[in-house]
Amino acid sequence: MDLPFELFVALRYLLARRKQAFISLISLISTLGVMVGVMALLVALALMTGLQAELRDRIVGSTAHVYVFKPTGGLEHYEEEIAKLKQIPHVLGAAPVVVGPGMIGEQFISVKGIVPSLEPEVTNIGKAMQAGSLAALEPKEGEVDGIVIGKALAEKLRVSVGDEVQIVTPHGTLSPMGFLLRPRRLKVVGVFSLGLFEFDEAYGFVHLSVAERVLDKPRPEWLEVRVDDLFAAEAVARDISQRLGSGYYTQHWAEINRSLFGALWLEKMAISITIGLIVMVAALNIVASLVLLVMEKSRDIAILKTMGSSTASIRRIFMLQGLVIGLIGTSLGAAGGGVLVYVLDRYKLIHVPSDVYQISYVPFTLQPLDFVIVIAAAILICFVATIYPSRQASKLDPAQALRYQ
Repeated sequence: MDLPFELFVALRYLLARRKQAFISLISLISTLGVMVGVMALLVALALMTGLQAELRDRIVGSTAHVYVFKPTGGLEHYEEEIAKLKQIPHVLGAAPVVVGPGMIGEQFISVKGIVPSLEPEVTNIGKAMQAGSLAALEPKEGEVDGIVIGKALAEKLRVSVGDEVQIVTPHGTLSPMGFLLRPRRLKVVGVFSLGLFEFDEAYGFVHLSVAERVLDKPRPEWLEVRVDDLFAAEAVARDISQRLGSGYYTQHWAEINRSLFGALWLEKMAISITIGLIVMVAALNIVASLVLLVMEKSRDIAILKTMGSSTASIRRIFMLQGLVIGLIGTSLGAAGGGVLVYVLDRYKLIHVPSDVYQISYVPFTLQPLDFVIVIAAAILICFVATIYPSRQASKLDPAQALRYQ
């Protein structure tokens, strides 16, 4: 099949011979610039999207989707509230919680009182157990109460399942010598790893009744709720407030972590704009190469016009030339970026300190929408870059161009 006239001429101009080797070099640099820009932008977007998704999944997996609390009096009959909550659409489970500060050795921790049979319904703690079990937290008469601690905390304390630790909380006893903190012995009955350094190093789970006694809190402070759709948590939170009454308040995961994910989104946009400037620079190279080509090919353009080529046809020749550069560069960049993202994520090549970033490696997730937007934007920028040179070429006066030939 024969190529259209304009495309044929555009390709011939791109593959310049000896006299126009410099113009071909600029075209090659423009193509490489577009390729590198598209590749870098895809990798940056995949990095930020993967980081957001990984942090979101780990944070929400370690905590509940919705919190229900009653400022006055606490939750005295939490079984009734849980029964009501489970009747609300999208709610998968609910569990009572008591939380307070504590210290084991020299390590400050958050003591979380849970019901072992209900907690796995609202968080991923059940799946995160690496040794022991949550069921071992059930109090047994005549035995030391149990505690489940994070992997990082167990390594710092150099303890494992079966060892005993001493925990100190702000609620001590009053004696003739004043207020004294009373250490309590607890037996390590399990070790978990939720994948978040904040939890793995600074959380200890005990039975709800033990936490109420140790922290001097007679009833649960709030209920944790898990829903079937993470992004429906806000709507479910509103529904809970309406159904339980005015004395109950709710918070959902997005509201609690709004500042964190807002900062991540802002960083994603800033990186995208910064790296997107690479594509803009490549587009300027396309403008430069086409302007030089118009100057070099002024005689050819004049001859084409005298032979009957229309102004629109001349304009299309140079537009197609710029588009070919953009399409080749974008295609190579999209393919290279996709492969690079896959390799980086598949083999977990970039590692980061977990105590700073909460994760041990950088995940990469390239969303189809981001992929399409980057490709479309790159092609659009390259097309816009062809408008000025192609218009200049189409306005060339054949008589003026051939006067000195």
